[in-house]
Amino acid sequence: MISVSGKHWEEIKSNKRIIDKIKIDHSLNDIQSKIVLTRNYSDEEIFLIKNIIKLNNPFLNSKDFLIGCRLLKTNIENKKKILIIGDYDVDGCMATSLLVNFITYNNSRVDYYIPDRFKDGYGASKNLIIELIKKFNPNLIVFLDCGSNSNDAIKYLKSKMIKTLVIDHHNTVFPYPDADVFINPKKKEIEYNKYKYLCTTFLVYLFLDMYTKINNLKNQIKDDQIYVLLATVADVMPMRGINKILAKNVLNSFDIGKNFILKNFFKILNIKNRLTLYELGYKIAPLINAAGRLENANQIVKLFTSNSENQKLSICKKIYNLNQKRKLIENEILNELDYKEFQNQNSVLFFYKSNLHEGVIGIIASRIKDYFNKPCVVLTNSNDILKGSVRSTSNFNVGEYIQKSIKLNLLLSGGGHNLAAGITLKKSQLINFKIYLNNQYKKINKHFKNLYFSNISINSVAVDFLKNIELLGPYGNNNPTPLFLIQNVKFNKPTITKNKFINCFINKNKKNIKSVSFNHLQSKISYEILNSKNCFDVIVKIKNNIWNNNSSIELEIIDLIKNTNKT
Repeated sequence: MISVSGKHWEEIKSNKRIIDKIKIDHSLNDIQSKIVLTRNYSDEEIFLIKNIIKLNNPFLNSKDFLIGCRLLKTNIENKKKILIIGDYDVDGCMATSLLVNFITYNNSRVDYYIPDRFKDGYGASKNLIIELIKKFNPNLIVFLDCGSNSNDAIKYLKSKMIKTLVIDHHNTVFPYPDADVFINPKKKEIEYNKYKYLCTTFLVYLFLDMYTKINNLKNQIKDDQIYVLLATVADVMPMRGINKILAKNVLNSFDIGKNFILKNFFKILNIKNRLTLYELGYKIAPLINAAGRLENANQIVKLFTSNSENQKLSICKKIYNLNQKRKLIENEILNELDYKEFQNQNSVLFFYKSNLHEGVIGIIASRIKDYFNKPCVVLTNSNDILKGSVRSTSNFNVGEYIQKSIKLNLLLSGGGHNLAAGITLKKSQLINFKIYLNNQYKKINKHFKNLYFSNISINSVAVDFLKNIELLGPYGNNNPTPLFLIQNVKFNKPTITKNKFINCFINKNKKNIKSVSFNHLQSKISYEILNSKNCFDVIVKIKNNIWNNNSSIELEIIDLIKNTNKT
């Protein structure tokens, strides 16, 4: 089926005999069994559907982790100067905060530095390292959420007899940086094979958990799992394996009233729901990211490491205001976009404007990617070069192609992971980079189809059905909320809300279900919802709409297929 947005939709095919076996073996229904089968759930993930599982550390026998713990212990016990360099996003700031708090608790000196997006650029360059050595005179430098491609900087540190520990999850290529310890699940060592989907904050948490265990210390990180989950969601890590165990455990037990920072975030944002992944990813993460986008992210580490409640509250309010400013800048850029320019492109979407605010190009790329479900590159001028942010879809590993582009001399620099990356390039290479990336995308995307789980009747949309679906959550990257097809419906009472999205009712056989469409108002989907009196087949998510801790069923409209039948 071809939708009004031009996408090819098909129902996921599955083996009925295997589904029946899963139903019997695990006491699941048809839809649950189909999700388990088609997403290849592990036995642990199946058990997690109806149970809570203890989070176990999979790296307790890791050689890298063990050597890293020894290196850190030596520097802590000998009161050596430790410097942490983190990234300016949520993951980098949370990882830095966890390690700063841990080292401080163990009565050792630690300094930290989050590179300035505008002054320093991304990561730890050799020039930045030279400046930081002069300022801090460290014996050990720990790179968090960066460093995987800082070969020159780490080589320089080695020449100065300064020890280095890298904990990162960004794509890396051989030869790896010559750090004393290099922890990265993207390395090809067998111990990492199952855990390529972990963010840096989770790696730091597991590293500190191991440090605590082998040194028989008091558990100092037991309350930090909420920050690990925040970073995991903000970095759009797959909601599978131990990420999912973490999420279910935290959401099941976290008491927001006992966390000063998150409690005040909820108050400032006027959130009156219980904590969900949505609040973490779409409400709180943007506040934290706003500091690095518009100012400097060192204030975020100060927020999460300070002992002063007044200082914490002051920073919370400040970054809220920064995020409001970020929204204004973002909306101004988005409102100027000509969406017809992107509508019929079957390639990676490129958007270049010479004077874009560097701090928001990533979020602009993300918005365009979401609207059109295609990878997007947003570029602007930065001194004498182009600076860009890339956001991708789950079927196109952009981090891999960024690394290959560097090797082909198409880019000056770049780094990232499967879904997001940052790049710099000469303007003269833009056309060649565009050709290369589009050729790779066409190869991957040639036979790509959008899939939904099942055709359901409108009468199936009920509380029990939703509860059964939610048991397989929490949902996220690589475990998305299931999509369903409902045939032959009309739209009643469509209204535009906040000039951003559409509220309406989906109607069939006198049954109305409250629905929402977040498709861009200039999209063909929005046009049909607002103007057409025809019948459509709709691709939807079934959601639990929670407000003031009251819940109701709501459908999120993803796409439409024209249907000439009448209700």
